[in-house]
Amino acid sequence: MNDETLSITESISEGTCNLTAKGRIDSNSAALLQEKLENALKTDKKNIILNMYEIKYLSSIGIRVILKIYKQAKETGITFNISHPSEFVKNVLGMVALKEMLVT
Repeated sequence: MNDETLSITESISEGTCNLTAKGRIDSNSAALLQEKLENALKTDKKNIILNMYEIKYLSSIGIRVILKIYKQAKETGITFNISHPSEFVKNVLGMVALKEMLVT
């Protein structure tokens, strides 16, 4: 994988769907992120955690996807959080005032 792509792995444990993203979230990869997160919403799990430790770039479209999923999860009683955000992700989410709401 090069820095221009996004890969997402999934694991399930005790009521939680854990997704680990690696690479860049931009206009080329946001659809993959949205697909994976929407699929996680369709499971019977009550928690979704998106590990963003290895995210090198997060664009506005990526933020939009994350916020959309957060709202959908909240409406259906599912908890959605970001864990282990990279420094870049922390900075971006902090700039748009979403860090406190999303990061655990």
